[in-house]
Amino acid sequence: MAKARKLKLKLKTHKGAAKRFKLTATGKVIRGHAYARHILTSKPSKRKRKLDQTTSVAPADVGHVRAMLPYGR
Repeated sequence: MAKARKLKLKLKTHKGAAKRFKLTATGKVIRGHAYARHILTSKPSKRKRKLDQTTSVAPADVGHVRAMLPYGR
């Protein structure tokens, strides 16, 4: 009788996280800013410019994001 082979399951990418986070070539996790979608007339131009830029994810949250993106994206 043949021995049963153990299969390594593929991990699923969290699609919501894949749309919100990117991994750089050096391994950093990049995200966009919140509060930049509507009610922009009451916000100063400087703030709107800053909100348009990307920033890195906090070190405490990097592990959670990496778990949702097992293949990098």
